[in-house]
Amino acid sequence: MNNFWHWTVIVIVIVHLIAYIWLLLATAKKKVAKNDKNTTGHEWDGIVELDSPMPRWWLWLFVISIIFAAGYLYAYPGLGNYQGSLNWSQQKQFQAHYDKVTEARNKSFATFINKPIDELVNDDKAMLIGSRIFANNCALCHGSDAQGATGFPNLTDDDWNWGGDFEQILTSVKTGRNGIMPPLAPALGEEGVKQVAAYVRSLSSTEQDANLVAEGQNKFNMFCAACHGTDGKGNDMFGAPNLTDNIWLHGTSEIIETAIYEGLSGKMPAHAEILDENRVKLVAAYVYSLSKE
Repeated sequence: MNNFWHWTVIVIVIVHLIAYIWLLLATAKKKVAKNDKNTTGHEWDGIVELDSPMPRWWLWLFVISIIFAAGYLYAYPGLGNYQGSLNWSQQKQFQAHYDKVTEARNKSFATFINKPIDELVNDDKAMLIGSRIFANNCALCHGSDAQGATGFPNLTDDDWNWGGDFEQILTSVKTGRNGIMPPLAPALGEEGVKQVAAYVRSLSSTEQDANLVAEGQNKFNMFCAACHGTDGKGNDMFGAPNLTDNIWLHGTSEIIETAIYEGLSGKMPAHAEILDENRVKLVAAYVYSLSKE
């Protein structure tokens, strides 16, 4: 807040308080003549509107309210950039509460968080907490049962683009993943796309035209093997999926031709800034346990 608005707010607030005080004093000193009936002259259906002074208890209630407002504005923010004598802020209150919750949570985690992964996944309390963290942060994409959907991987099987070891899963949760399949239509041409698609389908034991497969294999080795390997079994360093297991992240094998032609992309967001280190470890351990049952 710049100085103009800082002083504008201060002036408006102080002027209002002074105006309230003046109004109270003015009404409190009002004198009523003894020889009239103390009415405003308004009468309807036998009901007469009186013009009596404000009751004293009511007047003092307003006075106390004004004194309280002045004290509050002195102690807490309310006058422009003035922080108040208590130096209170919403951020500080939130941080104090957050630190308290974090301390209590870490104290609870201390009983199991440093266990080896094989012991951690067998700790019922740890897995219960991990499942709740998963439900709050991961289920939107992967589903409450972690079995994924089109474009979102199933976490309960043993098919992992980036590796299914605990440390690899932990890295995925912490830093996220970016999967990119570049469009190959400019390099392969339409006929080349069909040939490579036929070869890729043949890797998962589906019958294809032998001529297309033969030509497709040559082109696959030239353009695709660098990521997927010459055997088509993928490479978890690049997030390149296994093409031989008939598991397709983006749908059925019918999507292969479109994927080669147009390319595909997928993003797993990083959670290191959303979850603290202990919760990241717990949710990674929970995901690791899903495919080990």
